[in-house]
Amino acid sequence: MGDPTRLRIILALRVGELCVCDLAAVLNMSQSAISHQLRILRGLHLVRNRREGKEVYYSLDDDHVISMLAQAADHVRHTLEREE
Repeated sequence: MGDPTRLRIILALRVGELCVCDLAAVLNMSQSAISHQLRILRGLHLVRNRREGKEVYYSLDDDHVISMLAQAADHVRHTLEREE
């Protein structure tokens, strides 16, 4: 997930599908920056898209994406607790 923007996009898509313009507004970023990160996330099969007229809507590829992130967060939390 090398870029924090990708995580922010995934978290924004938890509520449902959004178009690039909505993601750009929510994340306060340019549409081109969002599109670039979405292209990477699609390549990783973390998000999918569908076209409706001129708009392209993005959503999480499946529920495993969120559970994967939750497991990663739990792992980090556990590792930090052991170091204390």
